[in-house]
Amino acid sequence: MPLVSRPYYLDFLRRHKNRPIIKVVSGIRRCGKSTLFKLFQDELLADNVTVEQIIDINFELMEYDKLRDYRALYEYINERIIPSKKMYLFLDEIQHVPSFERVVDNFFVQDNIDIYITGSNAYFMSSDMATLLTGRYVQIEMLPLSYKEYVDAYSESGLSRMALYEKYVSEGSFPGLLHMSENWQGRQDYLQGLFNTVVLKDIVDRLKIADIKLLESIVRYIFANIGSLINPTKIANSLTSAGRKVDNKTVERYLRGLEDSLLLYNTERFDVRGKELLRLRPKYYVVDMAFKQLLLPDINRDRGHVLENVVYLELRRRGYTVYVGQLTKGEIDFVVQKPGGILEYYQVSESVLDPTTRDRELAPLEAVKDQYPKFLLTMDELYKPHNYNGIQQCNVLDWLIGM
Repeated sequence: MPLVSRPYYLDFLRRHKNRPIIKVVSGIRRCGKSTLFKLFQDELLADNVTVEQIIDINFELMEYDKLRDYRALYEYINERIIPSKKMYLFLDEIQHVPSFERVVDNFFVQDNIDIYITGSNAYFMSSDMATLLTGRYVQIEMLPLSYKEYVDAYSESGLSRMALYEKYVSEGSFPGLLHMSENWQGRQDYLQGLFNTVVLKDIVDRLKIADIKLLESIVRYIFANIGSLINPTKIANSLTSAGRKVDNKTVERYLRGLEDSLLLYNTERFDVRGKELLRLRPKYYVVDMAFKQLLLPDINRDRGHVLENVVYLELRRRGYTVYVGQLTKGEIDFVVQKPGGILEYYQVSESVLDPTTRDRELAPLEAVKDQYPKFLLTMDELYKPHNYNGIQQCNVLDWLIGM
């Protein structure tokens, strides 16, 4: 299967090409960052940039292990700079280089160097580095394949959109899985290897965690409670009741590690009436539902929350800031903030064909009296979008592919 074009992310690189600003792409391992660089470099070469003008270093490859010392990295790059030409510097998985920001900052001030970097955890853009490079970088968060990208990749398969959705949530949306779609054991090995790498390298090693089993128990708990209000004390109490004694401070530390690894996303609640954030008891969503399938195989028992997770990730892909909407009575699945401060409200349900279910899902949206757009996303087949007093019901698969 050919490389999947990632137009949203490519457009980000194109927009900022040759601008005096550092381009940062963050995202979980194997979501496609290295391939994105490859696609962009192909465009540069097609635009008369020579191979000698591109310096490309992937710190996941053993051949570059010696460059994980920032001084050695500086010397390596400096030797390859051609002063009379525009140079394009790509530093992939830069979090492996302690104090890398010193190298980046050094070459940033040189007029002929255009810099692009990626990292596989949120921690690599730490407060110290962000302070040093304030005003000097733009950042985009990269996720695994969207449902639309997945459908496009399988355009020749003859499968229905619903069949592709079932594959999407059960088999995984990491680009590397497209090449082994018929190999169940291969997919499982790929996902298990990726999960182990994220847990062991990006969390255990960095946080010096001794009790890996406890970390895995916390991950399983989160996966089993996707879309539920959770806090460290609740997790600690649940695990202690199950025989795994742990305090809430330890759980909080492990949760931060899981978030920094970009395996999980913490979604804060938003007081719809007071238009302010409520920082207690957030919800958590996973970066790819196949991880949930890997650890908790019976994914069919939780289809509503699986769909909710898919919608959450899509809202993030579209560049929105996403919250859980809190009302005096009840909640709205998602309140999103778009550029300019515009809000939108989303309720997600697998089906609202039953009138009781439909009324229950509409009630939180109807309780909001402002004039911002409100959507009810369902799997129900619609001949045309339904409108309930300004609340628009849409087929979620249509919405996911932008119809």
